[in-house]
Order: sequence, then C-alpha cells, then structure tokens
Amino acid sequence: MSHKSLSIPRCTYDVFLSFRGEDTRKNFTDHLYTALVQAGIHTFRDNEKIERGKNIKDEIENAILYRSKFFIIVFSKDYASSTWCLGELVKILEHRKSSEHTILSVFYDVDPTQVRNQTGGYAEAFYKHEESFKYEKGLVQKWRAALEQVADLGGMVLQDS
Repeated sequence: MSHKSLSIPRCTYDVFLSFRGEDTRKNFTDHLYTALVQAGIHTFRDNEKIERGKNIKDEIENAILYRSKFFIIVFSKDYASSTWCLGELVKILEHRKSSEHTILSVFYDVDPTQVRNQTGGYAEAFYKHEESFKYEKGLVQKWRAALEQVADLGGMVLQDS
C-alpha cells in the first residue's frame, strides 16, 4: 500500500442523496434510493440514516464532508424554496473544491435553465429569500451561485408528465 492510499479517509456511503422531501421523497427519490440499495450501493438519505437524538444538521454535514463518495442532487420544482436544501448544496460544492468527489444532478420535472437562471418557481423562492434574509445578502448570493454552478455541470433531465 502506498502512503497516499493510507491518508484517504474511508467513506461510509457510496452516495449522498440531496432532495426536497416534500417534492420527491414519496415518489422519485424513494424509487431511486430503493434501486441504489438493491444494487448494493450504500446510500445516505436523511430520514433513514440519522439516529434519534442526533443533531440532524451536524449529521448531514458530517455525511457530506467526511462520509460520502458521490452526490446525487435531485432538483425539483420547489427545491429552491428550501433553505435547508440550498445549504446542503453549498456544502457539497464547497467540499467538491477540495476533493475529487462526483456530483450527478437530476432535474426532476424542472428545466436546468430554471435552476441556472433562477426563473419560474426558483425566482419566486428567491424573491422570498431576499425578503427573509435581507440582512444576509451574502448568504442568498451563495445560494444563487451554487445553483448556477451545479446547473452548469449538466445532469439528467426527467419530466414527470
């Protein structure tokens, strides 16, 4: 074994799923999670892998920063309305800068240009964020930049209808 291979942290999960629960948990993301697990791919999904009594934010951040090899981000119509999802996205992209982790974007029933340009439902969500976080404009700009960056990576486009 080389010295370099000894310094690489061992990941607990093959895949970390990031998604807006209200939009896709009971349909697409549930089917994706099941297919990954059945294929033998150890997958982190927030409602499955966090023990009761643990700090959810810390557990998710730990899974992103230290315990996952790949990230699948499921963008849906209301993804941008969730500050939680946007925060996860920023963490994933920050982590990617210092690692060689892979991100796969899935645009589920939303066009990648809506994500990149924050139009449609994404524009509405950011209008509300700018009102709610008017004293934290830097945070809102981070979220916008993260959406632009990840949309430029490309991904799979899946339409429900």
